[in-house]
Amino acid sequence: MPASPLAFTHDVTERFLRYVVIDTQSDPNSPTCPSTEKQKNLGRLLASELQALGLKDAHLDEHGYVYATIPANTDKKVPVICFCSHMDTSPDCTGANVKPQIVKNYRGGDIVLPADSTQVIRAADHPALADQVGHDIITTDGTTLLGADNKAGLAEIMDAARFLIENPQIKHGTIKILFTPDEEIGRGVDKVDLKKLGADFAYTMDGETAGNIEDETFSADGATITIEGVSTHPGFAKGKMEHAMKIAAAIIDRLPKDTCSPETTEGKEGFLHPIGISGQLEKATIGFIVRDFTDEGLKEKEALLEGIVKDVMKDYPRSTYRMEIKQQYRNMKQVIDRHPETVDYAIEAIRRAGLNPVRSSIRGGTDGSRLSFMGLPCPNIFAGEHAFHSRLEWVSRQDMEKAAETIVHLAMIWEERAK
Repeated sequence: MPASPLAFTHDVTERFLRYVVIDTQSDPNSPTCPSTEKQKNLGRLLASELQALGLKDAHLDEHGYVYATIPANTDKKVPVICFCSHMDTSPDCTGANVKPQIVKNYRGGDIVLPADSTQVIRAADHPALADQVGHDIITTDGTTLLGADNKAGLAEIMDAARFLIENPQIKHGTIKILFTPDEEIGRGVDKVDLKKLGADFAYTMDGETAGNIEDETFSADGATITIEGVSTHPGFAKGKMEHAMKIAAAIIDRLPKDTCSPETTEGKEGFLHPIGISGQLEKATIGFIVRDFTDEGLKEKEALLEGIVKDVMKDYPRSTYRMEIKQQYRNMKQVIDRHPETVDYAIEAIRRAGLNPVRSSIRGGTDGSRLSFMGLPCPNIFAGEHAFHSRLEWVSRQDMEKAAETIVHLAMIWEERAK
């Protein structure tokens, strides 16, 4: 289907540039919700902008969530649809003092970031740039991340909301807006009030390449290995000491070298990934994340890990270990496959926006993973973000505009297909 004849207007870039300069990094070591109070600075701005659009119920709650409703303008009984993005940025790279720049009418080749010439977005390393010739590319100056993950999604939802409100001739059902904190640290929906939200289906705007719709994520567990060694005075330790830290190091060393790790896998391959090691002579702890697209794959990798631990422990007969598994999230495809219209309508919306839809999987998770299992089926739609969690992060103005148009078309399609 050709691009829609709707006369779209956009302010998505202006919004995006306004949002990215607000530091919203989350903190995995904080027990609060949100994990950092500064996330509420952006939340307050978003709630204020939604109120200025006329959404009277728009508000920021005490946990850092922003809720708002675009009322239905049709007599049809349309399922309530929610569009969701997260406000926090990754702890992996600083998000303070972001200085965005726009490379207008990109002509191809590498992009050298102005404040640090060692930071280069190389075309060879970023093949998606080949599709961006003629676009306006937004980057940072090279000293921070950009925050397109996920402030591009925020700006796109806000742009689409404005357009729908300014064009009441476009028929749609009730649309809910949800902006979450702490997604980057896996706590994005810990305090979400689904009853207050009142949605039947949802979409996160948190994907990468323009045209992509993702209905599948990793399933995820966390694994913790706790080792109790044998402590003695080091001057009299021969034949007695069993050093817990050395046992932990031996376990790490026995992990597969050519497979089952993030650096050796791709596509539908899962992995075991050590994320932290701490301790001393008597006691040590190793933290792992375990990822696979199936529950069976998770169990296999956890059995592999325990097998390695048991094999290492044979050399330390007086030491003991404990392995704990904690479920983090599950592949949302298990839920979404029971509601195929959520993806079918998104594919049609992407087509109407003039793009080629691509159905794909995420080697990670989104708020939608947990929302789906909380009773709110939630695929993930492209936001245009690339090279996230790094100083090389970038997004194109045109891709953000297409994402906003996809949201508008999706709202229309749900209304069209309702009875």
